[in-house]
Amino acid sequence: MKKLITFLLLSVSAASVVAKEQTVTLEVPTMNCVTCPITVKKALENVDGVKLAKVSYDTKLALVTFDDEKATIKSLTDATTNAGYPSKKVK
Repeated sequence: MKKLITFLLLSVSAASVVAKEQTVTLEVPTMNCVTCPITVKKALENVDGVKLAKVSYDTKLALVTFDDEKATIKSLTDATTNAGYPSKKVK
């Protein structure tokens, strides 16, 4: 039983090493009112793996921190686009 528990703990530890937290900035130029960021933020937060989403109307940018094992930049931009606010990664 101890070996099984040790194996499971090592497996969980190894999996967390593989997954990498990333932060990306997305440009969301079609936000045209001060309430638009609320919709964009909720859309991003609904993507599995997103840990933090900060959206600014003033800069028309979204800063998103996510687990790259669960989410991709495409899934983030798809989420904002599906919410009515197309976005793209800032280079």
